Amino acid sequence: MNINPLAGKLPPQDTLVNIPKLVTAYYSNRPDVNIAAQQVSFGTSGHRGSSFQNTFNEWHLLAITQSICEYRKRQNISGPLFLGIDTHALSIPAAASALEVLAANGVDVMLAQDDEYTPTPVISHAILAYNRGRTTGLADGIVVTPSHNPPDNGGIKYNLPNGGPADTSITDWIQAAANNFIRKGLHDVRRVPFEKALLAPTTHRYDYLSNYVYDLGNVIEMEVIKSADIHPGVDPLGGAGVRYWERIANRYHIDLTVVSNTIDPTFGFMTLDRDGKIRMDPSSPYAMQRLIDLKNQFDVAFGCDTDHDRHGIVTRSSGLMPSNHYLTVAIDYLFRHRPHWRHEASVGKTVVSSQMIDRVCARLGRKLVEMPVGFKWFVDGLFDGSMGFGGEESAGAAFLRLDGSVWTTDKDGITAALLAAEMTARTGNDPAQAYQKLTETLGAPIANRLEAPATRAQKAALSALSPEQISSTELAGEKITGVLTRAPGNNAAIGGLKVCTKNGWFAARPSGTEEIYKIYAESFIDDAHLELIIKEAQVIVDSAMRTR
Repeated sequence: MNINPLAGKLPPQDTLVNIPKLVTAYYSNRPDVNIAAQQVSFGTSGHRGSSFQNTFNEWHLLAITQSICEYRKRQNISGPLFLGIDTHALSIPAAASALEVLAANGVDVMLAQDDEYTPTPVISHAILAYNRGRTTGLADGIVVTPSHNPPDNGGIKYNLPNGGPADTSITDWIQAAANNFIRKGLHDVRRVPFEKALLAPTTHRYDYLSNYVYDLGNVIEMEVIKSADIHPGVDPLGGAGVRYWERIANRYHIDLTVVSNTIDPTFGFMTLDRDGKIRMDPSSPYAMQRLIDLKNQFDVAFGCDTDHDRHGIVTRSSGLMPSNHYLTVAIDYLFRHRPHWRHEASVGKTVVSSQMIDRVCARLGRKLVEMPVGFKWFVDGLFDGSMGFGGEESAGAAFLRLDGSVWTTDKDGITAALLAAEMTARTGNDPAQAYQKLTETLGAPIANRLEAPATRAQKAALSALSPEQISSTELAGEKITGVLTRAPGNNAAIGGLKVCTKNGWFAARPSGTEEIYKIYAESFIDDAHLELIIKEAQVIVDSAMRTR
């Protein structure tokens, strides 16, 4: 993808989203479910869209929420529902729509005290805390967020009583039911006015901030950070955790600097991503330019996306770390400094994450569980403590408490960020320096990701490939050692293809929202080898899609 000339710079004022028009479109526009793009569609992280494009409007929220209420009845989920929102402009009206339906259905709803914004991991934490020791009357949750997507987007995702994102079988049911409600003109959707919903006896207030912050000492060794007297910095990127960081610093007496507390629904303070769009992505060096420019002021610094489930780590020694690099050192550190975790606790990674993780796990003597893309695949292992760490290449991770029990079963950017401070404090090396030391013994992989055009039919063909359709025996001069269309960790379809050799690999997956497919590639040899992998990967994939 070509880099936009404005990437890494502040957006021109005349390009910022018009918030009044955006909210008006949310309430006034009606989706047409006969148009595929306007249907409710849950991807790996819920339903997302823009009110301008009729892909995230009031009717979507009313229908989705009623569908969640129907699912709760079917599953006898009768405890409270924890409801949180991020700082996108559409999150407040969308949460209001959801509350109107939840109240009409008699669901006990836990709203944030003082209407605080609520990060995704905080909702997961609250669900697990409530359900601990219970077998009936279990709680679940809704997070209103499109994650790091642009300012004109909205999103909603549903978390189960295990605290994690709902799996595909459940979201498929919810989206089918929601589209049916829309098709019938919302005739069967129950709803009360917002003012009545707020005053309903089923609507309660919950101190998410205090309950989460006060428990952090049970997952991060905060005393280690305090006693080392290091100076970390954090950029919340205007997200849901903006007010959490100061409370964390005060509670644990950490010399933490919050570089900005600004909340602005246009996100006009954000530097533009590589394509010239505003995107609160902490794994993008363009979106993280503000913090990168300040890197020398801190011993280690970090940022989180809008709902604070993703992290980005910035160091003096290397700037923004590639997400795979940080996942690797986090795994290496945690499994050497968490003595109370089970000896058999495994490591979870996705099929498009670095093979450097494989090498670290082999050295640690830990079982590696390789899953399809989507954090939902790590939920069960994190919930029962059999998986110590689960991480995605897109800068999302969660890990166990110090005692080896579950912390969250959804991605937690806050603890991933604080772990970087703990690592720096304990070892005297920042995470980038730690990664450099690992490469001295395990090799130094080079990775890249690219996108290529694909029609809807071609994307469907890529998703349905079988290993037998790949006739190639070599990749970039090396013998192919594995062709995967199912994840080794659970035999679930990966929705694409992965081809491995001794010193490299590539994976190809169709985009769920655009007419493209993505190629992820890695080489442990050199840049030329990586380029050859990518070149041959495109030939292999294009050929395979033509033969379907």
